[in-house]
Amino acid sequence: MTGTTLDDYTDRYARRVRGMTASEIRALFAVASRPEVVSLAGGAPYIAALPLDAVGEMLGRLGTEHGVTTLQYGIGQGTLELRERICEVMSLSGIDASCGASPEDVVVTVGGQQALDLVARLFLDPGDVVLAEGPTYVGALGVFQAAQAQVAHVPMDEQGLIPEALETAIADLARAGRRVKFLYTIPTYQNPTGVTLSEERRERVLDICERAGLLVVEDDPYGQLGFEGEEAPAPLRARRRDGVFYLSTFSKTFAPGLRVGWILAPHAVRDKLVIASEAQILCPSGYAQAAVATYLGTMPWREQLKVYREIYRERRDAMLAALADLMPAGTTWTTPGGGLFVWATLPDGLDAKAMMPRAISARVAYVPGTGFYADGTGAGNMRLNFSFPPPERIREGVRRLAGVMEQEIAMRRVFGAVGGSGPRRRQGGPDAPGPDLA
Repeated sequence: MTGTTLDDYTDRYARRVRGMTASEIRALFAVASRPEVVSLAGGAPYIAALPLDAVGEMLGRLGTEHGVTTLQYGIGQGTLELRERICEVMSLSGIDASCGASPEDVVVTVGGQQALDLVARLFLDPGDVVLAEGPTYVGALGVFQAAQAQVAHVPMDEQGLIPEALETAIADLARAGRRVKFLYTIPTYQNPTGVTLSEERRERVLDICERAGLLVVEDDPYGQLGFEGEEAPAPLRARRRDGVFYLSTFSKTFAPGLRVGWILAPHAVRDKLVIASEAQILCPSGYAQAAVATYLGTMPWREQLKVYREIYRERRDAMLAALADLMPAGTTWTTPGGGLFVWATLPDGLDAKAMMPRAISARVAYVPGTGFYADGTGAGNMRLNFSFPPPERIREGVRRLAGVMEQEIAMRRVFGAVGGSGPRRRQGGPDAPGPDLA
């Protein structure tokens, strides 16, 4: 077989495959994992903080003492034991029986990513529109792209998604005859910005979506990783049960390698989610489910959450201090109250994506902001992770990054503007533009 491209199967792919692109984050991993590179790029939790000896013994017993069940097929919805434990975890955030949370309406998934994919499979037809914060989680953008949907970004500010901008986006899309299926949001310690949707705005966003007949898909991987001694605002699902899908994962609070997440869905949708999951994976891993359920049932996981919070707060503070001390004038950044990320805005004229090769040469890695917008904007931003490197490595990484930026600024003074990777976009504000369709 011959062809004009490197891929001889191009003309055989399904339409939904066309336009698929590699994740900007995954593409960095091969380079960023080198020991000489200070990686501020990934979103990995600090697994070394777990009591690994005890976890290892627990995992061994699951195979030797319970292997007949843990290594066997299971049911598509997930084990009842784990679903009951998940309800205990959600109750810490205010999602409990009083707002309709039940093990019967929980569907166990292969991480939060499969949860997103299942929702997309159930609700998105080609050409549908998803409203999402701008910027938003790169993995969600990949799921919506695979479903042949388009993403309309709604601007944010320091208090999160702007309700007035959401109303404008809904109205503009309705006038254009576009079908919007749901709002996808990460309201607490958002990825990539670290921003949290304010208490007052949460009710307004829910009211707007209810009036417009929009579903809400709430993604909450970080809600239990707050730093300031105060609980995060109650999740959207704790406020409304109808029309709100709550997605979460144990990847950030226990072990991402086990790939265990979940969806709390409106009761009427539960069966369809299970059917869709069975079509994909037949059933989630019995061993991984048993590992999470046993961890939650036999180990001090609430204390472990406190350990993570303290470690991440120290590392957040180290990053903020390093940014304040070392970044060139004109650089700004968010101050997250929890989670894993800081979102930085570069001085005018700098392009985070174009700068990346020089940063790698200086042995530091970050994620350019373009990966978090469906339309490729965000060149003036970067996401910086503080959960994995220790404080001294964080400061060294920021020092290297600041040096690269200073060189870029000096080159612009001498040579003027050079080609960039695309339009810039700063974190939105009240005067930010309306939705952009990719």
